[in-house]
Amino acid sequence: MLIHISPVISPDLLYALALMGHGDEIVLADAFYPGATMSSRCIRADGVKVTTLLEGILHLMNPDDFVMDPVVMMAAVKGDTADPSIEKKYRAIIDTYWPKTPPIQFIDRFSFYERAKNAYAVVVSGETVKYGCIILKKGVIPVSEIKPAS
Repeated sequence: MLIHISPVISPDLLYALALMGHGDEIVLADAFYPGATMSSRCIRADGVKVTTLLEGILHLMNPDDFVMDPVVMMAAVKGDTADPSIEKKYRAIIDTYWPKTPPIQFIDRFSFYERAKNAYAVVVSGETVKYGCIILKKGVIPVSEIKPAS
């Protein structure tokens, strides 16, 4: 275990977050998402909710503040509905760490899949809620967050 790093952040996930550069994206996917099909970097987080992963990740990295859509979710398919409380839960977590992040953008299912294919990594969680997937674009660390080595 490391100090100040959530225990849900596995070594593989921590390594992926460290290797990601500005503008790289990570997908936090539900348990049904075809992660291994969609990405050569599929990280398993079985049993862990996306909200828990989101908290652990946003403690370590900030969303990109140079784009209008640093946080993206899949829109409900026509004729289906998404639970609006999911977006509210995700937004509350985002606002806890990075309140200046633009509103969550929604894109259709197939656009989400295409964007996810280009993501640096996909984390398949234990989330079972419909439309619970979210994409985060990594930003540049704010200067105020960089601590000099002593």
